Amino acid sequence: MTEREGDAIIDEVDDDIQDADGLDVDDRDIARDVDDLDDEASATASMREMIVYIARALASNPDAVSVTEEDGGDRIYLHLSVDDQDKGKVIGRDGRVAQSMRSLLRVAAVKAGTRVSLEID
Repeated sequence: MTEREGDAIIDEVDDDIQDADGLDVDDRDIARDVDDLDDEASATASMREMIVYIARALASNPDAVSVTEEDGGDRIYLHLSVDDQDKGKVIGRDGRVAQSMRSLLRVAAVKAGTRVSLEID
């Protein structure tokens, strides 16, 4: 057996080596990507729930509060809808309440490694 043949056999063995959980290198990369997507989805859901919680606490008609999300590529857009009577409460004087909600979202987004915008409809 020549040295090159031996190297080829070693390369084949290296390609066939599997992780303890039965996943080879490519499968581990895919599994990691899926986990990242799940983490991002759960982070977005928790941010959405936070905005719903704050808006319902402020609103006179909490049943009319809803938050929808839109994926804008590198940014997630959350659209907060409230009853017309409650818009002033949710926005606050000089927009202070809305800015506070956006600040909280920004902190959660940094922690999740994403970017989020809040729009009040």
